[in-house]
Amino acid sequence: MTQVKASSTEEKTYSQLSAGRRWFLLILASIGSSIIYAPAYLKAVFYDPLMQALGVTNTQLGAVFGAYAITALVCYLPSGIIADKVRMRTLSSVGFISTGILTAIYAMLPSLTVLYILFISMGVTTILIWWGVRYKLVRLVSTEEQYPRRIGISYGFYGAAGLIIGLISTWVVTMVGENLKLGVSIYLGFLAVVITTLGILSWIFIPKFAGEIKTDGQGFSLTEFTSAFRNPVVWIAAISLFFVYFYYTGVTYTTPYLTGVLGASLVLTTIVANIRTYGITLLSGPIFGYISSKFKPSITIAVGSVCFVVALGAMMLLPPGPAMVIVALVLVVVLGFIANGAFSVVSAQLTEGKVPLHYFGAATGLLSIIGFLPDTFSSTWFGAIMDAGIDASGNVGAGAYQTIFMILIGSAVLAAVFSLVLYLYLRNKKNKGTDEVADGTSAAGEAEDSVSNSSDLVYDNTDND
Repeated sequence: MTQVKASSTEEKTYSQLSAGRRWFLLILASIGSSIIYAPAYLKAVFYDPLMQALGVTNTQLGAVFGAYAITALVCYLPSGIIADKVRMRTLSSVGFISTGILTAIYAMLPSLTVLYILFISMGVTTILIWWGVRYKLVRLVSTEEQYPRRIGISYGFYGAAGLIIGLISTWVVTMVGENLKLGVSIYLGFLAVVITTLGILSWIFIPKFAGEIKTDGQGFSLTEFTSAFRNPVVWIAAISLFFVYFYYTGVTYTTPYLTGVLGASLVLTTIVANIRTYGITLLSGPIFGYISSKFKPSITIAVGSVCFVVALGAMMLLPPGPAMVIVALVLVVVLGFIANGAFSVVSAQLTEGKVPLHYFGAATGLLSIIGFLPDTFSSTWFGAIMDAGIDASGNVGAGAYQTIFMILIGSAVLAAVFSLVLYLYLRNKKNKGTDEVADGTSAAGEAEDSVSNSSDLVYDNTDND
């Protein structure tokens, strides 16, 4: 008890924390980054039950999530500033507990008006307050050499936590049978308890870290943002992320397609949806990361996006009926593998383009604002397509899904194009730089490149704990 009290009143350095404490905080931040967003993104694995339990249309469900996405978009940049000004202990505990309270209200299946208020509020609690916690907390419990490996391990814990809570959702669906309202309410109540518990654990175990709050006046500045704004690499990478994220989130519409068109059971579809959304992250992120280390992230994304087009096109050609369900389930997992993998390495295009360290934070903020824009409109757009495609029997017809899938294919093609544009731009820039150095005209540019190289991620396979 004395030890917990001391940790809450005294500043701690990395070396003053035991190896067990560091790993506990790493796991807390990692599983928390998966679970805190589960209520807002519940439609990704629980689409039909959620829509029926809330008594809303596809368009309304998409619009509610759009309200969350717009709020998140506004909060991305200031969340980084707040993370440099407020202690991790405070941000983590407040972010978790406030989101837990909102999730408990969500579990009551409120009216559409209250849902809008809830999702806007969750945009504040999960993004403005909590968004900056994960990466900074992982950095605080790691050395510089350990950080790249630890953030990779963090994604593993992220996927494992999502898969576990997803399988619990499947168990709930199985237990309640046809009473979908009860099932959704129980599951959201469970999430509320887990998220609130994470908040309590954050307050007890996250110490006040020495040096975690910037006091040198060198936080986010307009100069840094202007530099990021003028860098072509940032813009090309951001547009690439926009299209990758578009098909990464759009692949969730394979869930209602499996049940509504191909006739897969709800339980089987929910299991596959959880594997696609969370379980596959355990493999796809590390594998795509390894491939990117051997080749370029831009090339990896381009090839992955082309493979996505082929796999989704194959699923579109499957005839409706139970005979094709197994093939479709395999294709859904493949699509999830590709989408998760491409998304996990898309931000590495900034280091491929050697974005300088002194405005790397501002660059990632700009990347987030542009890259995550699809959340603000895609759910509403696709929901409207589905509602317009409802047939005489009250089900969404195959034509609506075909339209959505064609849009996703177009997005994947554009993701491949812009990733290749970045690769060609950097190769051309490198060739020009070589020619200029040969002429003796670009010594300053060469020096700048050497400084920029310090921002590249260096993967260390050793553990110094």
